[in-house]
This record gives sequence, C-alpha cells and structure tokens, in this order.
Amino acid sequence: MDLVKHVRYFVTVTEERHFGRAAARLGLAQPSLSQRIQRLERELGVRLFDRTSRGVELTEGGRLLLAEARPLIAQADALLGVAARVRSGAAGVLRAAVPPELGSAVVAALVGQFRERSPGVRLALRELGAEVQLAELRAETLDVGVVRHPVDVAGLGLGEVLCRPYGVLLPRGPRPGNPDGDGDGPDLGEGEGTGTGAPVWLASLSGLDLVLFPQQSAPALHAETLAVCRRHGFEPGSVIAGQDPEFVDGMVMSGTAVTFASRDRKLPPGTVWHPLEGEPLLEQVSTAWLRGRQDDPVVRLFAEVVESVLTERGGMVPVMETAVARRTARPHPAYGYTI
Repeated sequence: MDLVKHVRYFVTVTEERHFGRAAARLGLAQPSLSQRIQRLERELGVRLFDRTSRGVELTEGGRLLLAEARPLIAQADALLGVAARVRSGAAGVLRAAVPPELGSAVVAALVGQFRERSPGVRLALRELGAEVQLAELRAETLDVGVVRHPVDVAGLGLGEVLCRPYGVLLPRGPRPGNPDGDGDGPDLGEGEGTGTGAPVWLASLSGLDLVLFPQQSAPALHAETLAVCRRHGFEPGSVIAGQDPEFVDGMVMSGTAVTFASRDRKLPPGTVWHPLEGEPLLEQVSTAWLRGRQDDPVVRLFAEVVESVLTERGGMVPVMETAVARRTARPHPAYGYTI
C-alpha cells in the first residue's frame, strides 16, 4: 500500500466531510475512495470516520492521526520537490574532475560560471589524470570529467573536442637552430613584453631531455606525444617523468631539459615560451561521461560551461575546424583523436 497516497485520501475526506465531494475532488469514483479509506483503516488498525446522514465525522482516533497526517504529507511534498529539482539539474552535487595543468584562470572561470548558472548544485571538483578519471567514471564515483585525448573512449559519451597548440618552454639564451642548421642556433629572443620567443622546429630540440607527465597517468597520450616528436625529428636525450610545476620549471631552468606547454602557462624566471613550427602538437580536451548520462541536465550544463570557458578563456577551438584547416588531425578507431 502507498501509505502517503492513502493518507492524502484521508486528509481530503476530513476536509470535505463527505465521501462524494472528496471523491470528486480527487478524481475518483466514490466506491473506490471508500475502499481505499477502509484499507487504510485496516492497515492502521484504527477506525477513522463515523458515517452520518449528513456525511462523515472524525473519530477520536481519526483526530489524533490527522495531527500527524498533515506534516507527513508536507514532508512528502518537500521530498518530491527536492527530487524534481535534482532531476532538473537545479539541486544536488555534481562530482567532476579536470586534468592537471588546465590553468588557474580556466579553473576559476569554470567554477564561477557553473555556480552562476546552477547555484543550487554543489560542484565537487577534483584534479585527476585521465586514467583515474576513466576508472572513476566507469565505477560511477565520478559524474563527469574533462579529459585530454587520446584516451580509450569505449562506453563514454563525449562533449565537443577542443584544441590549442602546444609550444616549448626553453631557458633564455642561445636557442637551437632549425633542422637544417648546425644545432646551436642564434638567440631567438622574445616578443617585446610578451614572453614569447620565435618559433622553433621540434627537430632542433634533439639531444635535450624532455620532461613529460608520468606515463601511467595517460598512457595513450604519452605514447602519442613521443611518436609525434620522433616523426618530426626530435629524439629526447631522455624522457623524465614530472608533473609538479616546481620540478618541471627547475629542469627547464637548468638548461638541460625542455617541456611542452600551452601559451597561457605561467613562466618561471629565466624562461621563454616558443611556438613550434607547423604546430605539430595539439592539446585536445573534451568532457566525458558514461553513456546513459547524456540526458542528465546538470552533466549537460557542465559540458556547456567547460566548452564556453575553454573557448573564451583557454584560447581553444573545435578540433574538427583545425583538422579541416590543417588536414592533420584525423579520427582514430580506438582512442578518439590523434595529432
């Protein structure tokens, strides 16, 4: 028996003091309403009404139960209201994650815009690598993530894939030359007041160590990055696992290693960000969720906010626009997009 529904019938009859009027108000046939009240009486073991020629009167037990019935209905209505708000994306908790080094300004804007557009939802945001995000999405301990491609997208729904070119972080001073040069090129300098140096070729970096995120955090992306380096003539002296900015910056400042970064990366003293000739390396990201959550309004809202922030604040563009312009990005059957 649906107790709350039957209690609603009980309260309606007490308000109308007449089974016929109560049945009309509830949209029920009078015999059906009478049967339901009798069932409630049997369930509770209490006679609720005395029938009279003019209608019905509450029994003493009915009066005592009525005092508890109205708060019960109010609480049930409040519960249903909260559930409706959660279903509509107006309330609840969204468990979300972003990859490391997305950028402080981007993260701040993402949190701010999401709160502005859905103030009733608490955004539980964490920083997680791609592999951890994928594991938590499939374990349903994470609702939505922002992942760097390529990743294994089996069983996932994806938002639009956005991209921006990676450059290379180098110490100030003499820079490598182009692939046809003698290796020790001229000081490329930096644009006045910009912290941006002249473009360099990947091949000109050969012999230097490369500081790259740990392989286990994103195996497919790690392998693809090294494959692109080799295709373009860059053979690192060694590949050093590093993700903490202080460590990465220290290695670059030592003059023995380089690292790849987007243009908006915070530059440590004594370093310059250089674009790569031909933009061979692209940072590619999208939102990701388990298939079946695509109709969840709060997941859709998070994806919209991420795409808006990465476009407006992160300088990203849809990867397919870049693919059409460059003819170098193409779908990969297992991992989404390659570079």
